[in-house]
Amino acid sequence: MEKIVKIFDTTLRDGEQSPGCSMNRKEKVQMAHQIEKLGVDVIEAGFAASSVEDFNSIREIAKIAKNMTVASLARCNKNDIDRAFEALKDAKNKRLHIFIATSDIHMEYKLEMTREDVKNSVRKHVTYAKEKFSDIEFSCEDATRTDINFMIEVIQIAVDCGATTINIPDTVGYIMPEEYAEIIRKVRENVVGIENVDISVHCHNDLGLAVANSLAAVKAGATQVECTVNGIGERAGNTAMEEVVMALKTRKGFFNIDTNINTKEIMKSSEMLSSIIGVKISPTKPIVGKNVFSHEAGIHQHGVLKNKETYEIMDPSMIGYKANSFVLGKHSGKHALKQKLEELGFIVDDMEMNGIFERFKEVSDAKKEIYDDDLIAIMSANNKLVPGGYEFLDYQSMTSNGKDSKTIIKVRKDNKEIEMVGTGKGPIDAAFDAMRKITSRNIKLKDFSINSVTQGKDALGETIIRVYDEDTKMTLGAKGLDNDIIKSGILSYINAVNRIER
Repeated sequence: MEKIVKIFDTTLRDGEQSPGCSMNRKEKVQMAHQIEKLGVDVIEAGFAASSVEDFNSIREIAKIAKNMTVASLARCNKNDIDRAFEALKDAKNKRLHIFIATSDIHMEYKLEMTREDVKNSVRKHVTYAKEKFSDIEFSCEDATRTDINFMIEVIQIAVDCGATTINIPDTVGYIMPEEYAEIIRKVRENVVGIENVDISVHCHNDLGLAVANSLAAVKAGATQVECTVNGIGERAGNTAMEEVVMALKTRKGFFNIDTNINTKEIMKSSEMLSSIIGVKISPTKPIVGKNVFSHEAGIHQHGVLKNKETYEIMDPSMIGYKANSFVLGKHSGKHALKQKLEELGFIVDDMEMNGIFERFKEVSDAKKEIYDDDLIAIMSANNKLVPGGYEFLDYQSMTSNGKDSKTIIKVRKDNKEIEMVGTGKGPIDAAFDAMRKITSRNIKLKDFSINSVTQGKDALGETIIRVYDEDTKMTLGAKGLDNDIIKSGILSYINAVNRIER
């Protein structure tokens, strides 16, 4: 009988820790809807004790999850456990994910604890957590650099105290596939009662081996893989969910293992996340990159035309891949728009739909043909909006060769109109100078990019910025969207200021 390995998605927790990939609560809830459509077994919604925003995001996701288990991360700390329990109280299925470092280097320099201290902490806190949670996952942080005999002792304590899943993470992306498989085998052979709990693996991609290590661990007996959509995560990222799932699916004869993932939702999930965090998918990214099902070499094209299996080991339809299709136009109604948005994975209520439809009509007036990517961009920009604050009214820009550009911007705040002139080396530099004068904020631009959402001269321009506010010491990202790239840049700056001030 074919075995099923569980998929534990940590896009909203470990994935979001990737620099520049932070999401607001609305975006997290939207992504959680799509992740549930994927069919993941567990979603790690955040770290409840880390911030009020994380706590509230977990609580909202706990309310909307129908089938997947919702987890919160926690340290071996009573307050962390209590916060996680409170955040997850409305979840149909809830899990506590509790961890402590077990490698000598982490215990000495980070925890300043001895091996006995760590064992006592695990015993105390897993026992306490069991009073509140029936489903407990315990992780040995930096497991792959931990003395294996000590780790087995720690895992035994966690299992004896009621842990239902044991996670053996490659926290720093250090291990090799054969070594990782051997660790999994030793844990299976030496921990009493391990056959009654899941063995989970969580790999980072520092040496480009996260997927290979995860698959080696599954082959050795791991029953859960922790991963993220598009492989986002700290440093070089985490195990890419889509790569593990499709490797198991494509090489079913080798692994004889499958997942509960609805693979037709993979492409949609990948594109939604990319749009939300503003990080473009590399065209050569396995499974979801735009070049994966493209063939340029003549001999390849000839083979594919004769039989796709000559160069394609996967059917594109398996992951929900399709060419960017023309979907709507200026005469499309609100009902048709809402239906299409739901097909793309977006959930919107009637009140929110009014503003989205108004934006859609503005875009469709300027751009006669609306594609899937346009709608995804409109929704992503909408989710970035912060109510209140500065409201864009108008702008004018003047530029000529060899001279500084000037941009005049008019905005409204608290029912008062404000207009300023900015100067700079180009119209966008001048626009940002005007916005600095309007807002009186000491904001430094850290990163700036403009992307064309779809093809053609009337394509929407998506401006993504990262800024640092010296007053609040806050770094954050923001997005603007318009056919006019200067206006798109101004909108991104306004959205950033509104987020900071809120």
